Amino acid sequence: MLAVRVIPCLDVKDGRVVKGVNFVGLRDAGNPVEAAARYDAEGADELVFLDISASHEGRDTMLHVVREVADRLFIPLTVGGGVRTVDDFARLLDAGADKVAVNTALVENPALVTEAAARFGTQCVVAAVDTRAEVIHTHGGRRPTERRLVPWLAELVDRGAGEILLTSMDHDGTRRGFDLDGVRRARSAVPVPIVASGGAGTAEHFADAADTGATGLLAASLFHFGELSIAAVKASLAARGHLVRH
Repeated sequence: MLAVRVIPCLDVKDGRVVKGVNFVGLRDAGNPVEAAARYDAEGADELVFLDISASHEGRDTMLHVVREVADRLFIPLTVGGGVRTVDDFARLLDAGADKVAVNTALVENPALVTEAAARFGTQCVVAAVDTRAEVIHTHGGRRPTERRLVPWLAELVDRGAGEILLTSMDHDGTRRGFDLDGVRRARSAVPVPIVASGGAGTAEHFADAADTGATGLLAASLFHFGELSIAAVKASLAARGHLVRH
């Protein structure tokens, strides 16, 4: 049995951690370097760093901030935002990322998955999938596409994606629980790890998503504003019979 991972997410804009609801109404949540160090000390299993405006603004990820965050961590770091080429993968991995998450560029150029997996290994390639009513969105959730959830996931994994970061835009920031139906459909469609994102409001919500098949559980504002601890989430998971790292 694999341990279920509890993963704080740093959505970064203009060098600051931010959080909103349904991808809008952003409010400041602190310094990303300080937040990273705190989560490492509190027992997070991994950390995700998303430069949420990079793709929309057509620029590269903030490498200097990634380096500073990576220098404070002893846990795996996934970085995404503004990734368009295999060379972007290389730059982020050189800056300290362990995995690279990509959304917009994969829709525009699906062959990027294959190229990145061949060069760096499937374990480095995280397909970030932002979905609303099973429609895939790009550019930080701003643009709907013609892609649909299940066939898109299957194509991504066939091309070499080693992990899916599945974010429900409808649930994001609402605190009414993860999109369990979306997790269930993803789990039945592909064999790779699924990280559920969007909607966590209680420790029990994390356990619900793990029961449904998610092997990674991501949240932001609950952790950022001290409303729920990583220890409490892991206790809830363990109470449901899930293996966690203490």
